[in-house]
Amino acid sequence: MTRTAKSTPVGEEIAPPLPAFPTIPRHEVLARLAALRTTPIGDLKAQWRTLFGKEPPPFSRSYIESRLAYRIQELAYGGLRPETRARLEALGERLDGGNVVLRRIRADSRPLPGTRLVREWQGVEHVVTVRPDDFEYEGRPYRSLSAVARHITGTRWNGWTFFGLRGAGA
Repeated sequence: MTRTAKSTPVGEEIAPPLPAFPTIPRHEVLARLAALRTTPIGDLKAQWRTLFGKEPPPFSRSYIESRLAYRIQELAYGGLRPETRARLEALGERLDGGNVVLRRIRADSRPLPGTRLVREWQGVEHVVTVRPDDFEYEGRPYRSLSAVARHITGTRWNGWTFFGLRGAGA
């Protein structure tokens, strides 16, 4: 008996078969979620392998717990509807214009316009408003938080650190 190789048209890839994930009965969801807090980390990582079909990331316990909690609910109740996924994809395309490099940059690295940053310095409360392209302090625009921090303190500061958006030394 001879086997004939199937040919794949040039440019097309054959997708590997999707792994089969367990279904989780809805009546077990609350108990499983509650158990995550007391489950040893080794068992959490084993659950990750079962529920995601891959090795767990080297992140904190709280991250693993939160992702497992989401996955348990997703497998029990279903994930996002295809329409919702398509809508999120379309919104992402509008934000980054299809640029993969921009997509990898965290969108939440800058506070949203309208956010008020409050910092007490030498007994005085200072309020900065985030605007789309700059920052407003005492009715004046500033190009960066560092410029605002320099105006307030008279010394050079990392504005993100001064306003508590990033830890010192980060």
